[in-house]
Amino acid sequence: MKGAMDFLFEIGCEEIPAGMLPGAVKELQAILEKYLKTSNLLLEAPVETLGAPRRLAASCASIRERQPDEVRELTGPPKSVAYDAAGKPTRAAESFAQKVGIPVAKLTMVTTPKGEYLSAKQVIKGKPATEILEDFLPRAVAEITWPRSMYWTGADGLRFIRPIRWVVALLGGKPLKFTLGDAKAGNSTAGHRFLGKSKIPVTSAKDYVQKLRANFVLVKAEDRRKKIDAELGKLAAGKGLRIHADAHLLDLVTYLNEFPSAIMGGFDPAYLELPDEILLTVMRGHQKYFGLEKKNGSLAPHFLAVINLDKDRAGLIRAGHERVLRARFADARFFWETDQKCRLADYLPKLAAVTYQAKLGSYGEKVERVRALARWLAEQWFASGIPQASVGAADRAAELAKCDLVTDMVREFTELQGVVGGLYAKAQGEPEEVAWAVYDQYKPAGLDDPIPRNLTGQALALADKMDSLVGCFAVGLVPSGSSDPFALRRAAMGIVKVLVESKLPVSLSMMIAKSARTLESSPRKIQVSPEVEKQVLDFLLDRARFVLKERGGLAYDEINAGLAAGADDLVDAVRRIEAVKAIRKTKNFEPLAISFKRIRKILDKAGPEAGWKLPAVRAELFTEDAELDLYQRAAEVAKEADRQKRDSRYREALQKIAGLRPEVDKFFEEVMVMAEEEDVRKNRLTLLAGLLAEFSTIADFSEIVAAESGK
Repeated sequence: MKGAMDFLFEIGCEEIPAGMLPGAVKELQAILEKYLKTSNLLLEAPVETLGAPRRLAASCASIRERQPDEVRELTGPPKSVAYDAAGKPTRAAESFAQKVGIPVAKLTMVTTPKGEYLSAKQVIKGKPATEILEDFLPRAVAEITWPRSMYWTGADGLRFIRPIRWVVALLGGKPLKFTLGDAKAGNSTAGHRFLGKSKIPVTSAKDYVQKLRANFVLVKAEDRRKKIDAELGKLAAGKGLRIHADAHLLDLVTYLNEFPSAIMGGFDPAYLELPDEILLTVMRGHQKYFGLEKKNGSLAPHFLAVINLDKDRAGLIRAGHERVLRARFADARFFWETDQKCRLADYLPKLAAVTYQAKLGSYGEKVERVRALARWLAEQWFASGIPQASVGAADRAAELAKCDLVTDMVREFTELQGVVGGLYAKAQGEPEEVAWAVYDQYKPAGLDDPIPRNLTGQALALADKMDSLVGCFAVGLVPSGSSDPFALRRAAMGIVKVLVESKLPVSLSMMIAKSARTLESSPRKIQVSPEVEKQVLDFLLDRARFVLKERGGLAYDEINAGLAAGADDLVDAVRRIEAVKAIRKTKNFEPLAISFKRIRKILDKAGPEAGWKLPAVRAELFTEDAELDLYQRAAEVAKEADRQKRDSRYREALQKIAGLRPEVDKFFEEVMVMAEEEDVRKNRLTLLAGLLAEFSTIADFSEIVAAESGK
């Protein structure tokens, strides 16, 4: 393309933490696109960004050589001010001409709705792309956000995640002139730290990728991932084994290495006596190894490691990894054996010395609150007809839940909290229901994470998460922006997922109130106001909207319609929302929703109910057949819909309500709601208010964004 140039940009630095790279790559792309579009330099080709441990890079195949010229039409003073009675320019005209840099004689007139005004066309010459890029690239780099960053050239210097060692910045193959920190932009990149050249001249994005590959750097993440996948698969197949699936670990090693290669190692089969969870955590969390499984799913005494070299020529790297893993496994076996010299419950007194949160007290205090709430939940479910709900099991699981926090195993492998407690409980003969409940207590940790596998675990998870929510809100630890140190958003999401997926009947407001009373009766006497309880409920419902939209496949207006009609029982609310989804495409539903929205607006405009609402609709005040027809038909439909609602047949009830459409349409065609006669007007408003209230108990129709309303 004429006037288009290719652009290449690379920031070379010390190793960037692997977990931060994917986000930084995306952010760099967004920042550069913002600047290039704002500067009117970006043509059709997209900005591509790349990331590897020692570099962040970006390229674009077509950047304008310079900005297009911009023509602006500037308006000056009105004609009556710009010229005197004799038609000569006044001081105002001369000042305007001087301002725009054009002789008065070349100024023109433009006609506006306010009259004729002096006008001038000003051509603003576009700047060269070189000048613009040299100006904004340092600012673009400074805009990349990191969880933490550092100075390395002084307190007034550029902050970045790691010291910048080199910069490549080319436009049309020619280097740009600017510095990042103390690194000057140029045309030389660096290869692999140990295998490649330290100075490699490049001329374009294509040249850049090829030359780095020749110097043992796969700068594209997808190329590294393919190489890792292929080599891991080949090594596993060679032993007749399969890789223990771990998508997060695959992502991590992809961004940990510039030229990844896979190797296989082994360990003493005697360590297989330890639980798989512990072995996999040691391999994954500390060593970044992939576990291997036999065809029956049991672990094999082998592992796969990804190294940042082309090969392990003499097997020395494999031997080193085996030696390190052997020591880690030996530690884990020692902790396993030492911890179990005590019963799990014997660790409970130690929790009094472990702070949960300064204002909320110790984990020992939290355990007692969670026990009370877990027992209450089990009681509620048993009373509602769920015979497997066990108060005793819920209490025991809550009593043991946090004991593993003071074990040696969890001190060393913190990511195993809960899991270790469940394993110890099982090994020590606790009922399976209790052991699995302790094991699953932190689930779900995300939208894709499963909920606890049994009812006792679900009671424990709900109680633990609700205590955290209500307690933190009560002492002012409310999440704000990206700050959520106690993971309260995740806790709220977990509560919603457990209730919705298990279909457990429970009142959210009652559960919040029970948690609040438990806090108030605790040794710290933490007071929870009604305002805080409502704040917690609103927070939960906000998370419910997110979960139902992301995982339930429900539209936002369907969710709002269902929750607006009642959200205290989430399971019931979901049934109603699903009923809305099921019938919203029927011919009467959305037109009726438009009418209900109209009713809502009429009632809002009518002002406070005290000024117009009658104790009851008075049939003798009807003056039109249409209002009498609506009144009578609505009464019939209400009886039938109420019967179906009691049986939770919400779809049928909504279909019955939607059948009111002809009467509602006729009412609005033939009846003037805001009649001049006061009694007639009040009666019609009361009729509409009753209609809205009666038929919004399943879903608030006025929340539906109908197609006719621009959905």
